[in-house]
Amino acid sequence: MLQRVLSASFWLFIVVSSLALFPIALIIWAVTVLVDRRLVVLHQFTCFWASLYTWLNPVWRVRVTGRDKIRSNVAYVMVANHQSLLDILVLFRLFVHYKWVSKIENFRIPCIGWNMSLNRYIKLRRGSPESIAQMMQACERTLVSGSSIMMFPEGTRSPTGQLQAFKHGAFSLAQRARVALLPIVVEGTARALPKRGFVLQGRHAITIRVLDEIPYARFADLDVETLTRQMHDLFAAELAAGRAGAPSRAAGEPVGLSAASLASDRRDR
Repeated sequence: MLQRVLSASFWLFIVVSSLALFPIALIIWAVTVLVDRRLVVLHQFTCFWASLYTWLNPVWRVRVTGRDKIRSNVAYVMVANHQSLLDILVLFRLFVHYKWVSKIENFRIPCIGWNMSLNRYIKLRRGSPESIAQMMQACERTLVSGSSIMMFPEGTRSPTGQLQAFKHGAFSLAQRARVALLPIVVEGTARALPKRGFVLQGRHAITIRVLDEIPYARFADLDVETLTRQMHDLFAAELAAGRAGAPSRAAGEPVGLSAASLASDRRDR
């Protein structure tokens, strides 16, 4: 019973705070839109807005590692595994610039969805080939403008917390735009808030691990199916290592496109 009351209080706080914070976002947009071409300031405010919900929740202990690996002057295709609705909140804790790719339904949420539109995050109507093509074109334009793209290659949240099959979209985009991939591993959110339900599941440690970027040259000659499979293997290895409490694959033997195999590339740049 207590969990339900606390969960209801949390969701009510999101509603009330969104009503208060969206007008601030609107003012920031109006003041900066003509001089801030990529809407960096508005996105930073959105990072603050989203981070409030993990900063102020004592049962979520969020730890971010590897943020220093993200180069501020590089546009990436950022890819993260998707365990829970909380993934979106905790990924804002990176406080780096990117544009989300999100299903169109999210843009209809009062205040939160309106702010997504102000940020020019990219809409996707699932199951629509036309929408997918438009999304890819919008992502390519966004990368050319200097903004990174954030995508969940699983497409939707895992109902069990286990890694699902990856879709090709993010990896095809990286190849078409000739930009680096940036893998980001999220752990602990599935236990904190499973896919089916809105009741918070007690105290949990949540970790965001930014792995080494994967330069375009590393996967330029791969077909997209091979690239997708190798990226899935990388995430699976990282998640397994995290559950076992072992050193991540990034510190061990490389598998396919693992971050460890890129260490020499980073030293050579």
